[in-house]
Amino acid sequence: MKIMIASDIHGSAFYCRKMLKAFENERADKLLLLGDILYHGPRNDLPEEYAPKEVISMLNPLSDKILCVRGNCDTEVDQMVLDFPVLADYCILQTGHTTIYATHGHVYNEKHLPPVSSGNILLNGHFHVPACRTLYNGVIYMNPGSVSLPKENSEHQYMVTEDDRFTWKDLDGNVLMEVSL
Repeated sequence: MKIMIASDIHGSAFYCRKMLKAFENERADKLLLLGDILYHGPRNDLPEEYAPKEVISMLNPLSDKILCVRGNCDTEVDQMVLDFPVLADYCILQTGHTTIYATHGHVYNEKHLPPVSSGNILLNGHFHVPACRTLYNGVIYMNPGSVSLPKENSEHQYMVTEDDRFTWKDLDGNVLMEVSL
């Protein structure tokens, strides 16, 4: 199964549109959103073309393809307007030989680990900075970066995983980094 992973849309219709074009081009089976879908949050500047209602109308038709975890900017009112579950604190996925513990990152992250064992992946967004590193206990930490508000001079980007291969790409589909487990 091919899964596209994206995080931190923050209500940007401009970048949501680009993300969905990338999803179409990737021909992925599922789109895993790591939270912060509609609201920009009080610590962030408004993203380009901030229009949460447009983001809603773009994502809802894909509800059968979307997996999602709750970000720190996502609330019950967001669930009222989105046609796919957005309030789960985490999800666990099996891809190839690897277990992925996916969460937003504001609760569980590389400094506060969930119950995940060595060799498996902790995947989160929240920090808006792409990452891939092995932690002290053998857990692999990954972050796709941010779709709309990248930080630390990173690109507007996403990840794709298939058969224990993880690829970070910019929104035009250019490969930025690739890791095989």
